[in-house]
Amino acid sequence: MRPEQSILVVEDDQVDVMTVKRAFKELGINNPVHHSANGEEALAFLRQNKNQPPCLILLDLNMPIMNGIEFLKEAKQDDALKIIPVVVLTTSKGDIDKLESFRNGVAGYIIKPVDYVKFVDVVAVVKSYWSASELPFG
Repeated sequence: MRPEQSILVVEDDQVDVMTVKRAFKELGINNPVHHSANGEEALAFLRQNKNQPPCLILLDLNMPIMNGIEFLKEAKQDDALKIIPVVVLTTSKGDIDKLESFRNGVAGYIIKPVDYVKFVDVVAVVKSYWSASELPFG
C-alpha cells in the first residue's frame, strides 16, 4: 500500500468504520480513507474518481440499498474498476457468501473479529500483504 493512495471502506455500520480507522491509526496506516455506506455509493465514488483509484477496497457484504455481492457483480464488469483489489471484511460466515465473493473476483475474505485486539491483528495482516503486493497502477 502506497501511503499516497486511498483506501475505500464500504461499510454501513459507523462503529465498524470508526474501528477500521482506529486500527489504521494504531498500525500507522496513513492512507487517506474514503467511506461509502453501501455499494451504490461506492460505485458512484469510484466512477467519479477513475483517475485516482484506491489501492484497496475493504467491503462489507450485508448493507442496505446495494449489498457487497451486488457491488462486486457490477464493479467487476467495469474495466476501470475490476483491477482494484477488494477484500471482503464481514461478519458473514456463510459458504454461499464466500463462494459468491470469490466468483466475483475478491482478493480475500476475512471474518471481522468481535474482539478489537484480534481485529487489529487482522488489519495488520492485510497491511503486510498489500504493502508487499505489486499493484497494476500507481
